[in-house]
Amino acid sequence: MSDENEMITGIEVPIYLKYNFTAGAAPARFLSQLKEGKLTGQSRSDPGAPVYVPPRGSCPATGQPTDTEVEVADKATVQSFTIVHIPIPGNPIEPPFVVANLVADGANISFIHLMSECDNEQVHIGQRVQAVWRPEEEWDYSMDNIKYFKPIDEPDVPVEHIGKLPVTGLEA
Repeated sequence: MSDENEMITGIEVPIYLKYNFTAGAAPARFLSQLKEGKLTGQSRSDPGAPVYVPPRGSCPATGQPTDTEVEVADKATVQSFTIVHIPIPGNPIEPPFVVANLVADGANISFIHLMSECDNEQVHIGQRVQAVWRPEEEWDYSMDNIKYFKPIDEPDVPVEHIGKLPVTGLEA
């Protein structure tokens, strides 16, 4: 029994939030292309403008519309990563596993995805990876069409070049 003057310092109250996501025009187009097995981004129409994957519909730096669609490769470079050691409730993936920020060839901004078929301790910034797609009959309007990215036998990309390379990959 508590004293009525005792200070309450904490309370545990479970809260469950349900979200419904409605994609705008740019994300809807991106998801439609994923269902076709293509990774796409968008850019402003001016030459040399950055390519954003996934597209957002506008350039976060200028606010201008990103009205030029660009198909990018399903190869990418590791920009940053973390090794997850804590289980996520309801997630079928058993830790430890790698979650990485990847810059697709032809894009300038990273997206987050899983890495697998690798020794977690050997994952590093600049490492080259490629998408492992689910079987085509399982494809949906989802980034889950790509199961994960796995390391490939290509030279590392220097940190200062990540996100600045041409579509074709490793030219300096």
